[in-house]
Amino acid sequence: MASQFTAEMMLIEGRTALVTGGGTGIGAGIAIALSRCGADVAVTYRSHAPDAVQKEVEAAGRRFHAIKADFAGLDADAAERIVAEAHDAFSRLDILVNNAGMIERTDALEIEQEAWRRVLQVNLDSAFYLSQAAGRRMVPAGSGRIVNIASLLSFQGGLRVHAYAAGKHALVGLTKSLCNEWAGTGVTVNAIAPGYIATDNTQALRDDPKRSAELMARIPAKRWGQPEDIAGAAAFLASDAARYVNGHTLVVDGGWMAR
Repeated sequence: MASQFTAEMMLIEGRTALVTGGGTGIGAGIAIALSRCGADVAVTYRSHAPDAVQKEVEAAGRRFHAIKADFAGLDADAAERIVAEAHDAFSRLDILVNNAGMIERTDALEIEQEAWRRVLQVNLDSAFYLSQAAGRRMVPAGSGRIVNIASLLSFQGGLRVHAYAAGKHALVGLTKSLCNEWAGTGVTVNAIAPGYIATDNTQALRDDPKRSAELMARIPAKRWGQPEDIAGAAAFLASDAARYVNGHTLVVDGGWMAR
């Protein structure tokens, strides 16, 4: 039997994407990669306008739209407004990347309720509400790609990052449950678990010589990952080449989990 695969299946020409937290770090890398694969891209940002990302997206010949949003305390109505704005900017929405996140490093005996809730709101609640809003458009259309950015701490407990680990574990469960409900409609829901990537979230670890050395000793690749290392995985999961990949969490970690 001849293979039905073509190189064009790796492209997402003419599709549209919403990338949360797309102004910096992993989100910026994903937004730029999706545009280079053919998608128009909307990103959310909290404080710093994503001018550099806009420049890269437009250099790829694609349209760009920025949405200012704070995901701490985000509710279903706010998520609907964000998704509706991204949809209306391009008259469609094909891809949602739930990337926005935050981390709190505090001893369990010291973390305050407000900090615990804020981390879960940003890392978990927003992913569900945005997926719900996007799903209301994708499911009737019979197609769509949702990519959740999980973590190695979706599988491990980490140190002093209790809310973050709890939220990222739950995000993998959410990925599976949405897959089970929507796979038959043509919508895929997958996750990526990045390893230790050089972003603002890991700055404290990289600035700690002892902790950084401990991490490098376990990573077979012997380097910190870069946002573009995650971008390729996201572009793949957003493409038709991954149309039968569903409910999966793809680890991109330089070999950390293999050690």
